[in-house]
Amino acid sequence: MLRSMASPSTIWILSDGKAGDVAQCVGVAEALHLPYEMRTVAPKPPYSWWLPYGPFPPKDRETHADSPIAPPYPDIALASGRRAAAYLKRVKKASGGKTFTVFLKDPRTGPGSADLIWVPEHDKLRGLNVLVTPTSPHKFSASRLAELKSEPFPEIDSPPAPKVAVLLGGDSRHHTFTESDQKRFIDGLRQMATDDQAHFLITVSRRTPADLAKAVEELAISGGHYFWAGDGPNPYGHFLAKADAFVATADSTNMIGEATSTGRPIHVFHPSGGHDKITRFLGTLEQLGCVHPFPGPMKTTTYEPIDATPVIAERILADYSALHHAGTPSSGEEHPAVTVETRKTD
Repeated sequence: MLRSMASPSTIWILSDGKAGDVAQCVGVAEALHLPYEMRTVAPKPPYSWWLPYGPFPPKDRETHADSPIAPPYPDIALASGRRAAAYLKRVKKASGGKTFTVFLKDPRTGPGSADLIWVPEHDKLRGLNVLVTPTSPHKFSASRLAELKSEPFPEIDSPPAPKVAVLLGGDSRHHTFTESDQKRFIDGLRQMATDDQAHFLITVSRRTPADLAKAVEELAISGGHYFWAGDGPNPYGHFLAKADAFVATADSTNMIGEATSTGRPIHVFHPSGGHDKITRFLGTLEQLGCVHPFPGPMKTTTYEPIDATPVIAERILADYSALHHAGTPSSGEEHPAVTVETRKTD
């Protein structure tokens, strides 16, 4: 990565510890090739109820020695999660405007919440300092995927192609896996195994209904597929690196986005329910040739891998440099909203 004349050297990651938010922030920090310091915020009620709109928790003010935002301040503060939004604004003020602030996802308090805001395309926030990409940042860079692909993993390497990673989510605020949905999902896997001779690499989540998790494990045992039951090192990265195709559930937008970094086809299963944002997200990926229906025949069409992480990192460096050269907060005027383009390949 090219560095600007004004280069940052220190980064804070501000979050309430939610795994998805932390993973996205870490992915961006690693793409900047800089050491980072985790600063976990834990506001108590009633302040936690009011954030990001309400008053800042008095006990977490920067003047308190045990505050999560006590100085010295970093060159860059990177945050995600609604509770962290208020802390990020406080860092900007307390640092005298010197810390360059970045927020991942919509902070719900407008584009003035940070020097730079990233949102996925299906979010509606826009502004001169808002960067827009089809998918979310993550920790699986092209170089990391290449490393994982070369690492031996006998349970994954032994079965012949095509190897299909099954990324199974579960019940959420917007989706429910009914009994009918679960049967449809299992029947679809059986059909793909029969028609396409697919060998599955299966992982479930904490949200996966117990009956569905048991059903996919039984399918794996009876069909000679690989099922990760949560014991030992997590093979998820190896799944991404080594799979020829994916089956993913529509509730798992982060996993779908990570799978697009491989350029391999993604077959999406829709459980009951849904949400307009998820529909827009999947619609964009369908237009780009990334996703296909499941159940359905296995696709082999590939596309240019999509990875928002280096795009975000480069924009951070550019705006950070602009801030220091101008001596004023970056307005994003020279960097309009960006959408990563891709194309199908055979």
